[in-house]
Amino acid sequence: MALKLKVPDIACDQCAAKITESIHVMEPNALVDVDVQDKTVTVETSAAEESIKQVIVAAGFHIEGY
Repeated sequence: MALKLKVPDIACDQCAAKITESIHVMEPNALVDVDVQDKTVTVETSAAEESIKQVIVAAGFHIEGY
């Protein structure tokens, strides 16, 4: 499943790394692409959408519309 989320709090590469690491802790095989300029997170994973969203929020970020 491919999931694309708008995360307005992404400000730098460090934010991108934190989100990527957080997702990989839960789902090591997930393909994560964080676009700092676009402020989007694209995740290719077998994990549930809700789980991915919760991990991003737990890492300290806000997801648009969530």
